[in-house]
Amino acid sequence: MRLSQKTQKIIRDTVHEVFGIEANVKLFGSRIDDDARGGDIDLLVELSSITAELERKTMQLVARLQLRIGDQPIDVLVLDPSTPRKPIHEQAASTGVKL
Repeated sequence: MRLSQKTQKIIRDTVHEVFGIEANVKLFGSRIDDDARGGDIDLLVELSSITAELERKTMQLVARLQLRIGDQPIDVLVLDPSTPRKPIHEQAASTGVKL
């Protein structure tokens, strides 16, 4: 995984701050490959209950992360029970590494 322990903690703490302590976050995509270079930070946030203002909270999460870990590309997928599942969600859930 190409994220420092400090960055992983910042991501976990920020996800919990925005979505609550019950939220789980996984890193997926090129950043889980130690041999790859570059790439954006792809995150999957999994929620056990339906969450109001999902889009606003997702944008808030990205903005806070960019302020805290630096201005770099961050993509966030959020799954709650009401989210229609797509292939990208299944791939992220099955290949992602829990932070």
